[in-house]
Amino acid sequence: LTTRERTMAIKNLLVLVILLGVLGVSVAHPKGLYLNYYKHRCPDAESIVRRVTVQYVSHEPSLAAALLRMHFHDCFVRGCDGSILLKYPYNETERYAAPNLSVRGYEVVDAVKSALERKCPGVVSCADVLSLVARDAVIVINGPWWPVPLGRRDGRISRKSEVNLPSPLSGIAALKKKFFDKGAHTIGISHCSVIHHGIYNFTGKSDSDSSMNPRYVRALKRRCNPADNRTIVMDPRSVKKFDSHYFNMVAQRKGLFKSDRTLLDDPETKSYIYTQVATAGSSFNKDFAHSMVKLGFVEILTGNKGEIRKRCVFVN
Repeated sequence: LTTRERTMAIKNLLVLVILLGVLGVSVAHPKGLYLNYYKHRCPDAESIVRRVTVQYVSHEPSLAAALLRMHFHDCFVRGCDGSILLKYPYNETERYAAPNLSVRGYEVVDAVKSALERKCPGVVSCADVLSLVARDAVIVINGPWWPVPLGRRDGRISRKSEVNLPSPLSGIAALKKKFFDKGAHTIGISHCSVIHHGIYNFTGKSDSDSSMNPRYVRALKRRCNPADNRTIVMDPRSVKKFDSHYFNMVAQRKGLFKSDRTLLDDPETKSYIYTQVATAGSSFNKDFAHSMVKLGFVEILTGNKGEIRKRCVFVN
């Protein structure tokens, strides 16, 4: 189990809340997606997805973050078309790109798809499965519900060379550009190797990032020596919870990654963070749900585009 990448899923999705929801990124409701899309063709589709997802995530709650991450990584490359799920050609698809090597939870998607194929062969797309699984996994860990309009079709193209995801080392300008070009961490842990640069040699002069709380830097150094690569909890008070405590950490200049700390460099994102702190995250669940709906609309395939895969790992 690689925990750094699991953590990055939730971190990126919280940034997504801010950049899609707060900055007003416009993603139009596409034609071809509808609530109850499978009502007549596969009436039990959503209940099947929920049942299988609950079975897996209730036994291993960390899968919720992993499945959120998978959904985010899929939608950010070629849109929400299930292209991250493809295995062929081997070592050439998105699945084998460096940022995706530690993506996990594929077994949940495969189990859901198999159950759907037994009930309604050739009807429900893998792209829709992934969108529903991400939502239902969050519900299991007491996160918010959001509506998932359905009708996506599966892409036939998947190239690892196209995987260019937001980096934990990105500044606010780069983060905003990536999200605007396309159209959220509250739980988890990371590895010391990811933060060594920020606490030991930020400018090449054996210094730390001045945007970090000095007491936080000292605490991180006690946990991570220069040669260490142990795991480190991002938010000790909220490591296994779906909540808004992340914003408290950022406001105290205790963001673990540069992409956390840089949210205080922009007036809009800074204002949002301090509003969440002042209101104990009063609008966080609503904003998160709203942003997830927008994410699910990114560059989708509908109508006669794409296909409905029989197996999520191969094109038909």
